[in-house]
Amino acid sequence: MITKIAKEYSWEMSHRLPFHKGPCKNIHGHSYKLQVILYGEQNENSMVLDYYDIDKFILPILEKLDHSFVCDKDDDLMIDFLKNNGFKYNILPYLTSSENFVTYFLDLAIPHFSQFTNIYKISMKVYETIDAYAERTVEIVNSSK
Repeated sequence: MITKIAKEYSWEMSHRLPFHKGPCKNIHGHSYKLQVILYGEQNENSMVLDYYDIDKFILPILEKLDHSFVCDKDDDLMIDFLKNNGFKYNILPYLTSSENFVTYFLDLAIPHFSQFTNIYKISMKVYETIDAYAERTVEIVNSSK
């Protein structure tokens, strides 16, 4: 029987959208929330996956992102400023929209969670604000399903 489990995380992070015609072009921050949803068969311990195993994977990523500025690789203005002033920052290969943040997390998560043959699908939601999020769902290819 297929079971769905989920775990939520939150962190603080800032970014900007250089292309934006409105206020999001400016440096600003959000209280982000990530929801990790796994679909699979229960294992011999009657779990799809232990929540601690999800933590072991997700928490180091969030520790890196928490209270940092995240910018895309082409935002030279911000990269130079952040480097020259000793700020905590992370550079992504794409624009820092919530749609791309969910892609970032999935790109990291798919190889990790595909190790568990009882998990066949993963869904992630990244909330940029309390009422706005991006979500993606992917099938895990290396599972037994």
